[in-house]
Amino acid sequence: MERSSLTDSDVMEWVGRYERAWRAADLDAVDELFTPDARYRTSPYEESLVGHDAIKTIWRDEELVFTVVADTVAVDGQVGVVRLEVHYGIPVRQEYRDLWVITFAPDGRCADFEEWAYWPGRPVSALTPAPD
Repeated sequence: MERSSLTDSDVMEWVGRYERAWRAADLDAVDELFTPDARYRTSPYEESLVGHDAIKTIWRDEELVFTVVADTVAVDGQVGVVRLEVHYGIPVRQEYRDLWVITFAPDGRCADFEEWAYWPGRPVSALTPAPD
């Protein structure tokens, strides 16, 4: 994917590879998807996990059953923003609506990943009190 500017197709191809690796619990794919010094945040205010070994700590070691629908929201230079809806389990046990902000290195791997995940029953703003 050596390009100066990404396309929607480039971003969605990477998301597809990520989904297949996450679904199969393929820890080796982390090396193919992320640069060696990639930064990965599970929330915009969380500290970044840095590097392959750190990212692998949050990838599950068992195969997962889930469905995902993803669409590109925006692509600007080397940054892609993707909206996802994910349902885990059959029957569904957990669902998420996510935004991913993905900054790509020139080789097509992710150099910076930021996730904005929301799920039912959680506050939608700083002004909304958290459920007890």
